[in-house]
Amino acid sequence: MPRTVTVGLDGSPESRAAAEWAAREAGMLGLPVRLVHVREPAPEPLAQAPLLGAQTHQQRAGRVLRESAEGLRLRHPGVEVRAEHLPGRPAEVLTEETAGAELLVLGSRALGGVRGFLVGSVGLSVLAHAERPVVLVRAGERAADERGTHPSGVLSAAAACRPVVLGLDTAHPDEDLIRFAFEAAARRGTSLRVVHGWYPPLYYGYGVPADAELLISPAVAEAAALTEALCPWRRKYPDVEVAEVSRPGSAAELLVDASREASLVVVGRRVRRNPLGARVGHVTHAVLHHTAAPVAVVAHP
Repeated sequence: MPRTVTVGLDGSPESRAAAEWAAREAGMLGLPVRLVHVREPAPEPLAQAPLLGAQTHQQRAGRVLRESAEGLRLRHPGVEVRAEHLPGRPAEVLTEETAGAELLVLGSRALGGVRGFLVGSVGLSVLAHAERPVVLVRAGERAADERGTHPSGVLSAAAACRPVVLGLDTAHPDEDLIRFAFEAAARRGTSLRVVHGWYPPLYYGYGVPADAELLISPAVAEAAALTEALCPWRRKYPDVEVAEVSRPGSAAELLVDASREASLVVVGRRVRRNPLGARVGHVTHAVLHHTAAPVAVVAHP
């Protein structure tokens, strides 16, 4: 049975933007889209209320799911669209749904919102536990069109797609993460910008060393490590133009800066098993909260 591009739909503008992004991605992948609405059982007093009971909520959810599916079929006629209600807790159900998905796509609000998957903790919980890639999409122009602008300043279907941005730790250059980014760029017919941030040696904090070589060697070594990590992937994807960015400083800040012109930002999440439970790393966390472009989080060992 083929995998699907699965979307968590709750009727919010962010989840609708996620569904639209997922349909475009599914078209490029040749896969069906599966819209999932998770219906958490209402507390007993609320379920018995005449106007806010479970039946009214179920009817509203059914209408949202039906209208969203019909809209996607009209706008993306070549993409198969499925829709389904599932009972349970959203974070748990959506995490389980990633097992049969090529991608799980969720809507997210900017930092400071009061609803939505991310701020409501559902998105963060899914990200921390999912072993398949999860994409977070915000509502707005950037989610609606990945392409650049015409010289006049307006979005253009004829314009080239914005580059895909990959954040890479050269100490742990995971193959699944790199492959995901290269394939995303190849599908879009666009370039890949690989960003690597590193911190200078401690002696930088004590002034300029007498030997100028000490200033140059860390930068050269870090740039060389990035080139080495990407070399085999350049050969596998010769049609993907790659730009390497290796700079001293915060990886999160460098990625957020690069994301301003990105169609998609790809970051990794190391799978850790510890008594405190799974978590999302600080770089990924910062990128999710401060990047307007869709963000793909790829779990890896």
